[in-house]
Amino acid sequence: MKTTAKKMSVFQLTTMVAANMLGAGIIMLPTNLAQVGTISVLSWLVTAVGALLLAYIFAQAGMFSQIKGGMGGYTEHRFGKTGHFMASYAYSISLIIANVAIAVSAVGYGAELFGIDLNAVQTSQVTIVLLWFAAILNFKGNRFTGQLSNITVWGSIIPVFAIGTIGWFWFNPDMYIAAWNPNDLPFFDAVKQSISLTLWAFLGFESAAANADAVENPKKNVPIATVAGTLAVAVIYVLSTNVMAGIVPNADLLNSNAPFGLTYMHMFNSTVANIVMASMVISCCGALLCWQFTLSRVFKSAAEAGYFPKVFARVNSKDAPVRGVLILLVVETVLTLFTANDILREQFEMLVNLAVVTNVVPYILCTLAVPVMMRQSGLSESRIKNFNIIAVFGIMYCIYAIYACGVDAIVGGVVALAIGFVIYIVRKAMIARRAHNLQQSID
Repeated sequence: MKTTAKKMSVFQLTTMVAANMLGAGIIMLPTNLAQVGTISVLSWLVTAVGALLLAYIFAQAGMFSQIKGGMGGYTEHRFGKTGHFMASYAYSISLIIANVAIAVSAVGYGAELFGIDLNAVQTSQVTIVLLWFAAILNFKGNRFTGQLSNITVWGSIIPVFAIGTIGWFWFNPDMYIAAWNPNDLPFFDAVKQSISLTLWAFLGFESAAANADAVENPKKNVPIATVAGTLAVAVIYVLSTNVMAGIVPNADLLNSNAPFGLTYMHMFNSTVANIVMASMVISCCGALLCWQFTLSRVFKSAAEAGYFPKVFARVNSKDAPVRGVLILLVVETVLTLFTANDILREQFEMLVNLAVVTNVVPYILCTLAVPVMMRQSGLSESRIKNFNIIAVFGIMYCIYAIYACGVDAIVGGVVALAIGFVIYIVRKAMIARRAHNLQQSID
């Protein structure tokens, strides 16, 4: 079905990249980092460098790729159709998990805002409603999602930016130092424990590539949106989370379902805190809208390329793959019920670790494919060698991030990827068999 849906501008795509990172990664992060202490600032620095390296790599991929399909298309340059499928599949799984984690974050803030104590079942029920609501809004099409994210992202940007700037007036250096390493963890263990959390905060920089077919002039605008969005968010993250650790006692942050609201309570009063929590909920819902949009586009691109069932490629007049979205919502609903936990922080962290493992795999595949794209585009070997140096550090960071997620997340990720590989082999065999039977009938 052909459509005349309008494309996103580079500003809207950059805003979406920032919204995906800010809304998804920041609002529950201070609570989880409080487990490790302010020593997590070292993880922030490592992850900020790693994220910028990966953002640069994806910018190069966006410029030189000759195959559509986002990360799957990038991977195909080196690993063929199998690589295309596995990259798209792994990224899709990570997005499904991430969407549930984002929705759980929004529910936690909303419950704190309205003073409601939700158990695991109630949290799951509200989370499921939110997931469906955000996905259905995407039925209005590309432009609507981009315009709405331009508004909702400020619900995170303003309060987070304010803490990173005026928050210093409430900053207590002694409180910050006291929270440095509350559990007396060995240095490398402390850094490792917070690496997955800080990388989670940056997941989303690749969303510009995933939405390449929905933006104007993707070869130019995808790299701009990727690097600009990542750099801006890196500065905001490092400043805000570290200032908060000097405003609110570590034990209070650790037990909060709405750490930013708690921080504004310490800085001002309950009225300001409630306004901030409300804006954070709105921003998180906007990020969920963007992620649901990105998830549907990944499935749509893979379906159009013949890797996923064609139902995911069918769109309405607004270029929205409605049927595919409904199928994905059923999967997210099941995942929400299976990961229910009375302790919101533990549910969030479990989802984060699994999302990071499955998301990093396509990062590695895409990185390995970029030199092939460069050669196909006629670049000099000296420039490719310079890129390879950056690629080595990017891959080393990815491998360390997977290791830092822990054994349970790695095993879960391996099982998920193995299932995907089996599905691909079976589907490929079925297609080959149908083609063989058709040829025999013709003969």
